[in-house]
Amino acid sequence: MMNQPKVGAAQSSPTLPTPAHGVRWTTPIVETPGIVVLGSWIYRLVRLVVMLPFRFPVMVASAVACTGVWWHWSWPGLLTFAGGLSTAAFVWWRRWPESFSYCVTLRLLAWWRHLSVYHRHWQPVLVISGLAESYQERRYLPRIRRVTCNDRADYVRVSLVAGTSPTDFEHRVVELAHGFAAPSCRVVTNGPRDITLEFPRHDTLAEPLGALPVPQTSDLAALPVGKREDGTAWKLRLHGTHVLIVGVTGAGKGSVVWSAVRAMLPAISDGTAEVWGIDPKRMELAYGRSLFARYADDGESAVALLERAVARMQERSERYAGKQRSHTPTKDDPFVVVALDEVAFLTAYHPDRDIRKRAENAIATLTSQGRSVGFCVLAALQDPRKEVMNLRNLFPDKIALRLDEASQVDMVLGEGARERGAEAHLIDPTLPGMAYVRLETSPSPVRVRAAFVSDDDITAMANGGA
Repeated sequence: MMNQPKVGAAQSSPTLPTPAHGVRWTTPIVETPGIVVLGSWIYRLVRLVVMLPFRFPVMVASAVACTGVWWHWSWPGLLTFAGGLSTAAFVWWRRWPESFSYCVTLRLLAWWRHLSVYHRHWQPVLVISGLAESYQERRYLPRIRRVTCNDRADYVRVSLVAGTSPTDFEHRVVELAHGFAAPSCRVVTNGPRDITLEFPRHDTLAEPLGALPVPQTSDLAALPVGKREDGTAWKLRLHGTHVLIVGVTGAGKGSVVWSAVRAMLPAISDGTAEVWGIDPKRMELAYGRSLFARYADDGESAVALLERAVARMQERSERYAGKQRSHTPTKDDPFVVVALDEVAFLTAYHPDRDIRKRAENAIATLTSQGRSVGFCVLAALQDPRKEVMNLRNLFPDKIALRLDEASQVDMVLGEGARERGAEAHLIDPTLPGMAYVRLETSPSPVRVRAAFVSDDDITAMANGGA
């Protein structure tokens, strides 16, 4: 009988991958040994016990003292000690309220907020907002390291999951704010895989802010013009930059302009700074006309003023060439701010095409060459679309007040600003001066509110008073 091939042998031969299928690579799963997990939990427990007296020194000391008194003198001694302790706490609260708040009230508040708000809602909020990570059919959550409080906000320090970045949280600040019932959320990066989420407990900008006091000296790189959401002063830089203010009618553009002029009064008085005003509406800057070194309120005179600023800028550049690279305000070479209200009137709406072209050329020259020689353009605009104002990229600093459309937020503050929480299109119309700015130190927009400078304040400024 002839030998026949065995079917079983043919079937047992290995099948090599064909080029059509290729090789499928998989990531190996590394299981953490149980002893390591147990050691990690023991370490966390020991760290909690050791750190407890440092985080809550008053409460721990009081508990230890109460335990000792009860052990030696039972209930009568404990009641007497508790009465004395309550009296001492009341005197401390009335006599030194700041230290009592720091040592007792805010620490208890942080503990309560940690348990009742953040720990309780952490998992559902992060899962629904898309911040929970999945790997090999497992879910991983960023871990809350600590919650601290001050008089204004909660600060949640978070350890990120490996492979994620702070940008993931920056793009979900709106969801986080609503999830934890806060007016807003801000992300601060502390280091690798370490961030802090700032949740204000109430809106600190809801109350209108009156005109700020005139400073003794003018810091042209940090002019106080309002308040930031964290309660600190909002300081606007003019020297060495250009600023574009965008907002619909009634949003408060005049508050920003007049607050900046008010903060510059000492420099204007001593001759180291000048403001050149252009007011096509003849309603905003005209009220304080005497404060301006030069003023224009129609198309032809406005373009002439802009071209005069360009000529003076170029003359100063020729003198500085090869001698100095930056400008220092002096009486001979003062810092010049060209305050331009309703810039779109000159660049898009004026009926004379020659006026529009000349104005656009002059503004482009000033914004592209004027910073290093002491010229700044402070322009206000209602509509940020390119067909209305195609020079907005020449303004390094931009302020977004209340806007009409959501798409305009990114037009003003840059791509991704709305995802990072700049909801300028949702600003309440009853809150003029509310705005979002993007600081150089962080890509996250900051919510601010400009101080309101009334007609009486402008009249007093024009008459030489404060």
